[in-house]
Amino acid sequence: MEITTRFTEAYGLSTPIAQAGMAFVGMTPDLAVAVSNAGALGSLGVGLLPPPAITQAIAAIRAGTPGPFHVNFITIFTDEPRIDAVCEAAPAAVSFHWGHPPRSWIDRLHAAGSRVFEQVGSVEDAKRAAGDGVDVIVAQGLEAGGHNFATLPTFALLPLVADAVAPALVLAAGGIADGRGLAAALMLGADGAWVGTRLAATDESLAHDEYKERLVSAGATETVRTSLFGPETPEFNPMRVLRNRVVDAPPTDERPVVGHTTLGDEVLELRRYTSMVPMRGLTTGDLDEMPLLSGQGVGLVDAVKPAASVIADMTAQAADCLARYCR
Repeated sequence: MEITTRFTEAYGLSTPIAQAGMAFVGMTPDLAVAVSNAGALGSLGVGLLPPPAITQAIAAIRAGTPGPFHVNFITIFTDEPRIDAVCEAAPAAVSFHWGHPPRSWIDRLHAAGSRVFEQVGSVEDAKRAAGDGVDVIVAQGLEAGGHNFATLPTFALLPLVADAVAPALVLAAGGIADGRGLAAALMLGADGAWVGTRLAATDESLAHDEYKERLVSAGATETVRTSLFGPETPEFNPMRVLRNRVVDAPPTDERPVVGHTTLGDEVLELRRYTSMVPMRGLTTGDLDEMPLLSGQGVGLVDAVKPAASVIADMTAQAADCLARYCR
């Protein structure tokens, strides 16, 4: 089953779905490879990876799939050496979130052969991105999981952004976890959908197994947008997460060690209100004290499945919706 849009035509895809950046959860090649092999646009969520690790991960993704993918940066944690690394590797696209990238980075990436995406939460930021040459605008609504600075719900923001930046390509982000959401986004002016939470609950995701189980069991009302996590980087907030004990408890200045995460050769202490997401095989400790990033589409997550199955199901359901209602 295929769905053709301007986005699929521009990137050689068979379905208008892009994997969200999902730092930590998507920072190994497995999920990107699975998504790209399924005909969607996979993603490497760079997070805090150093340049050599970025280069290695891109090479591993290329070894696993002939399909295109994007490399996702959190703008405030990005620097010239990391931009150098992706310019050298020249993936199909490089995406930015949590801050507008400098025009010099956009120009350098274009010169290297990579297109540039930016995730925004307002019409004003969308206009700035398009004005500086960003190729794809990701319109993030309040429903979206993770770092979220949206100003409106997805389906209120999306048509405003699509109108404001036309003819730039636009992806809808936030609350889209099945084919009905994908079809609705296309009807409201999007060229595709940016999917995070549903792909976090897949076999290939690096999310901690207990975190995945909580995504499956959570109801749609069990998320909250909060600035509780990452107090040392207030510009990095707020985040939408699943409710757990630390979210529901009164805030405190006490920050005991609640777990550990291994990154490379380093074992990091995780203290209460850490912004680091628990990862499979790498994180130990109490997940009730950690941020479990999730969008409000979590109520539609019914099982942990292979990413290819998620992509195929979403595409088939969206195609069916479009065929039934768009005759």
